[in-house]
Amino acid sequence: MIEEIRISDLGVITEATLALGPGLTVVTGETGAGKTMVVTALGLLLGSRADPGAVRAGAASAVVESTVRLVPGSAATTAVSSAAEDAGAALEEAGDGLELLIARTVSAEGRSRAHAGGRTVPIGVLAGMGHHLVAVHGQSDQLRLASPAAQRTALDAFAGPELAAALGEYRRTWQRHGEAAATLRDLTENQRERLREAESLQIALEEIDTTDPQPGEDDALRAESLKLGNIEQLRVAALTAHQALVSDGADDAPDVARLVDAARRALDAESDADEEIAAAAKRVAEIGYLAADIASDLAGYSARLDESGPARLAEVEDRRSALTTLTRRYGSTIDEVLAWAATSRARLDELTDDGSRIEALQAEVAEAETAMTAQAGRVTALRTEAAERLATAVSTELTALAMKDATLVVRVEGGGEPGPHGADEIAMLLQPHAGSAPRPLGKGASGGELSRVMLALEVVLAQVDPVPTFVFDEVDAGVGGKAAVEIGRRLARLAQHVQVIVVTHLPQVAAFADRHIRVLKTSDQAAGVTTSDVSVLDPEDRVVELARMLAGQEQSETARAHARELLEAARA
Repeated sequence: MIEEIRISDLGVITEATLALGPGLTVVTGETGAGKTMVVTALGLLLGSRADPGAVRAGAASAVVESTVRLVPGSAATTAVSSAAEDAGAALEEAGDGLELLIARTVSAEGRSRAHAGGRTVPIGVLAGMGHHLVAVHGQSDQLRLASPAAQRTALDAFAGPELAAALGEYRRTWQRHGEAAATLRDLTENQRERLREAESLQIALEEIDTTDPQPGEDDALRAESLKLGNIEQLRVAALTAHQALVSDGADDAPDVARLVDAARRALDAESDADEEIAAAAKRVAEIGYLAADIASDLAGYSARLDESGPARLAEVEDRRSALTTLTRRYGSTIDEVLAWAATSRARLDELTDDGSRIEALQAEVAEAETAMTAQAGRVTALRTEAAERLATAVSTELTALAMKDATLVVRVEGGGEPGPHGADEIAMLLQPHAGSAPRPLGKGASGGELSRVMLALEVVLAQVDPVPTFVFDEVDAGVGGKAAVEIGRRLARLAQHVQVIVVTHLPQVAAFADRHIRVLKTSDQAAGVTTSDVSVLDPEDRVVELARMLAGQEQSETARAHARELLEAARA
């Protein structure tokens, strides 16, 4: 629901704030006062094309802002929240709902910018949100239910849960059929390529199996090769370190063991005199044990080096060469080669089982096709029945809207190419009078007539397929009297379910409003400036405005009495 619209320098409107709300809001005013600027402002917020000519003369830019309240859990809220999140726009919590601030700026040079939730967004984001928030029905702009897809969606919603269940069952079968058919087509059309792929995989896997690499083997052999290539240097280093730790006693050269032992004895001799000396003696003794252990390890290391030699190095290099062949072809490391082999083995099993898979898929496709045909027929039958009910209900509404000879025709033609929504072609057509050929909506009808057709549709669909806000621009064009009263009554009925904003020139329609907004044009001949003031009318001002609309004499007591009578009749 649109809570508020703020307009600056748009057309003849200098500055205006429209406080809207639930129910029916009407916008009235003299011809040329700027009523359609309200619809233009909404169009800008919905992402329509920006016309720099709409910027008020002398102003640098026009700005339109709006606060939109979203009801948690509704389809519109889910769609708009998702689009806002994708665009980085922020929704604010407000009471038991959410609020989204949207804005559009149009410069006199033609540049346009859009904002949503405090972020600059592409114009297309506003258009995408607007599709879920507002339906506009104007003299030359009938946005909702114009496309076959929108008409199908509306008919399906009107048909109710029985069709929804049948359509869901059909869609699951259609998807299963499509997946099986695509797999079967891939198997049969690419059989030669699959055979070649199987042969190639078989050769590769045999090569890997023959080499029989082990996880991490390439890294282990690389380390061993480095060690064997430097064996002499490693032996010298180990012997030198061993000699420094524990000498053979052939000379008087000091070694670590002797020096540590001397230090320990010196400390032990005085350990009884002081605890710190005793503690130091223990630590020095530990150093001696550690040095002895390291010396022992180095001796063992040197002995093992003697067991390795050129023969082992040759073996390692041969094995590394074999592994390098694999890593050059199947992965950068042996672990990657093993992973590739596991994946390829599963793929080879799949390729070698093509014959039995083809038979199973052929059976699955045939079974799904039979089920899909039966389910599509069920969907067509339910849609046809719903189409008759919808056409009857809308035609009844058209009779009350001064189109007594007009009939809505909802055509459902089954037996087409199955798709995700069934096998039906759906079209909503208008038969202007008996004996004439039904024509697509929008062809063969005036703007006012088309607006009334859309009003009739929306009234019937309001309880099953609503958007939060409907806008009608002079839906009452070309009618008056009782027909105008019926238009007002149906707009009020629609407003029981959604927010409705109507630009009208008929007092019979305006009398049904929950909120009345007047656009009043003023001209300053001396300054050469024309502006419009937009205000929400209180009850007495509303009577005056209705009197003006009735007789053009807002000061006439007779006209005012008639206005009050209209208001009382609308409330009855």
